[in-house]
Amino acid sequence: GISKNGQTREHVLLCFTLGVKQLIVAVNKMDSTEPKYSENRFKEISKEVGTYVKKVGYNPASVPVLPISGFNGDNMLEKSTNMPWWKKTKIERKSGSYEFETLFEALDNIEPPTRPTDKALRLPLQDVYKIGGIGTVPVGRVETGIIKPGIVVTFAPIGLTTEVKSVEMHHEALSEAVPGDNVGFNVKNVSVKDLKRGFVTSDSKNDPAKETQDFIAQVIVLNHPGQIQAGYSPVLDCHTAHIACKFSELQT
Repeated sequence: GISKNGQTREHVLLCFTLGVKQLIVAVNKMDSTEPKYSENRFKEISKEVGTYVKKVGYNPASVPVLPISGFNGDNMLEKSTNMPWWKKTKIERKSGSYEFETLFEALDNIEPPTRPTDKALRLPLQDVYKIGGIGTVPVGRVETGIIKPGIVVTFAPIGLTTEVKSVEMHHEALSEAVPGDNVGFNVKNVSVKDLKRGFVTSDSKNDPAKETQDFIAQVIVLNHPGQIQAGYSPVLDCHTAHIACKFSELQT
């Protein structure tokens, strides 16, 4: 819910932290309010959520808020007759202003994000398989750049270099894979034992990924029970990597 310890606040903060630029707020279970389909309750929740999304960093004018009932289908695909007070939600974006009555319309008007194909290749490995008749096949999602057959890639942090023989997605061969694609790619003369989850694939000739001993991170802390100070040693999850680290210095 929207209470102080509710998941709604945590979800909004996680969305912003993870780089989600567009947000839709659907106020569900309108059929369970007192009285049912209460306009006052919707306004109360809308105001509180609007204040919080602004506090996190979103522009409330660009975040549509809609009353729905998922169980009964109210304002999901078509405007509900149970909420005659509901007109439309209006949002402002750089591309213009938009009005929605239903969740479907709000979803349909999400602007597709641009894929960072112009950046250097980064593909964190999720798994590595040995497939009979093919060989070693690392699997992962392309985060930035492009991977295609024939390019020479390097796996960080071990610095292993090899050529990509083929790229596949859903058992179909690809001429290239772009950001957002979950792919498997066959590599030459590399054993399954040489690679593991968390390694990062990059183009050997275009800003290859390198290992590092330390880095500066901007951190958002959610409900940590103890005290965080220099020497604190949490486990770090970064893309597919899972590794222990240590806070050496806290900068403000």
